[in-house]
Order: sequence, then structure tokens, then C-alpha cells
Amino acid sequence: MTGALRADVVVVGGGAAGLAAAVALARSRRSVVVVDAGQPRNAPADGAHNVLGNEGIAPLELLARGRAEAEGYGVRIVRGSATGASGVLDDFTVEVDGGALSVRARRVVLATGLVDDLPAVPGIAEGWGSSVLHCPFCHGWEVRDRRIAVLGRTENWLHQVVLFRGLSDDVTFLRHEAPEPTPEQEEQLAALGVPVVTGRVERLVVDGTQVRAVAVEGGGVFEVDAVVVAPRFLARTELYEALGGKRTTTPFGEHVAADPRGATAVPGVWAAGNAGELTAVVVASAASGVLVGAAVHGDLAVADLAQAVRSRRDPFSAATEARVGALVGGDRRHGL
Repeated sequence: MTGALRADVVVVGGGAAGLAAAVALARSRRSVVVVDAGQPRNAPADGAHNVLGNEGIAPLELLARGRAEAEGYGVRIVRGSATGASGVLDDFTVEVDGGALSVRARRVVLATGLVDDLPAVPGIAEGWGSSVLHCPFCHGWEVRDRRIAVLGRTENWLHQVVLFRGLSDDVTFLRHEAPEPTPEQEEQLAALGVPVVTGRVERLVVDGTQVRAVAVEGGGVFEVDAVVVAPRFLARTELYEALGGKRTTTPFGEHVAADPRGATAVPGVWAAGNAGELTAVVVASAASGVLVGAAVHGDLAVADLAQAVRSRRDPFSAATEARVGALVGGDRRHGL
């Protein structure tokens, strides 16, 4: 596909947050273009959990349903990667696939998700999303009562130990790169019956996507059924920075700072899902998308009202403004 598209709103990202925002906007008769690179973060997972009414649904199936719903309301979905962004309020341009296509819009919703920065241990990538986990709410039930090892990376290791200990009596703490436990933490581990393995983890022994054992330096091998890691969450902030924003760094990673409605520091640019909230699960991301979609529609409605008042006061000036707006906004029905 080549050329240019025009819309009220361009949504970058076709995951739960982006599609939910697109549906909310389209149901308010806003023209919407979604740019979808087709690389959902949860694609390796067997199922998405805590999705009310769709418990355990395959992540790709959930997104396929979401795309169908969005397209049913007239949303235009473009397959490709957003590789550049420029412009200001009411006149943004998002480039797709290096400029092969461009989308001009009055507002931008960044639902670009994040990348999990995993520990550099062989075997982790192979088991990621299956038997290598990080979230007890996403996958904890599936490994209940099994042999679980928590791989330490930062000072936040105890949080994961406590939560996964509630799912299994057989939990081991692999210190790896984590700081040495304090006396208080040692007492807490002892109270939970969680043994500690010192020394760095050399590799995970993986059969396909299933972890079988953990190999520790010095020759120790421990049989396990699941390994828990703490990724560093890196939101995709490149487009936000191209539009003049600055990424925010926290102990957990990097993200786009936004207010509760998703509005960022850059006027006309909004963040939804993991782009703005690093710990949002599927349902939370979808909820974020709905809230952002509603907020963006409200923002546009106020702008449209202001233009209507100007038209009433000065029809000649407003006619010129309307012609410019038509070039940016395009056909409200089809996003063209």
C-alpha cells in the first residue's frame, strides 16, 4: 500500500489498547486509522487470562475478534510499522514502513506497547510465555503446585517470591544477580520455607518451550517446572520522542508519562495500555484504550465546538479554516 490516508485519529498499535481505543472512537463517529505492526507482546502465551467472558482465549484470537469489531464500525486497519511521526496539534503525520504510506490526523494515540528486556541467560527466551513467567496473575494458576524457581535480578525479587509462594509449596529463590538478602529477608524466606541457591544461573535446560532444569555455575543442576523472572519493561517511546516528548524512566523500566485519561505532555498525543502503564495486563490495557478513546473524542468535540462558534461569528474566516480542516480530517465515514 502506498499513498496517504487522512483521519480524525491515528492509533499506533493494534493490540488490546489500540483496538479498544479505535472502537470507542469509531462508535462516536470519528474516522480512525490503526497502524498495526502485528507483533503483540503476548503472542508466545497459550492463553490470555483474567479476560472476563473470554478466560484463556488465545491472544491472537482475541485480537482477531477485536479487529473485526473495529472494522465493523468503519475503522481502517493498516498492516505495517510506524517508522516516523511529526507535526503538531490538529496536523500530525505518521509514516508507515519508511514512508511507503503516511497517515495525517488531528490526534495521535500511542498504543505501541512495550518490549520485555529479559535476563541474558540461555533458555529464557525459548521458554518465555510458556514455562518462563513473570506475572502470577497472568500465568500463576497454570503452574500451581509445581516446582517453581524465582530468578533474582533486582531488589524486587522478594515480591515475586511471596506471590508465587502462595501458588506452590515448592518455591526456590535463585539469587543470580540480586543483592544478598538482608537478615530480615532471610528470616522471611525461612518462614516461607523457600530455600536460597547462591551463584549465577548459567542456563535453563529447556525441552521445546518447557523448562526442565536450571544449571548454576559450579555444576549444580536443579530440576524445576517453571522459572519466574523480572523483565525490565521498555515501552516503545520512539514516536513519542519524535513528536517532542521525553520518555520517563522508573525502577521497572521506561514509559510514556500520561495523566489518568491518557493525555501526554505533547498536546494532541495520547498514550494507552502498556505504552503508559508498564504493568497493565490485557483487560487493563483494553480498559485504558476505552478511556483514552473517550477522552480523545471529548477533546475533538470541544475543538469542533470552538470552530462552530467561530463559524457563526465570522463565516468567511471559518470557511477557509474548514477547507484546511477537510484536508486533514478527510472523510469521517471511512478514514480516507
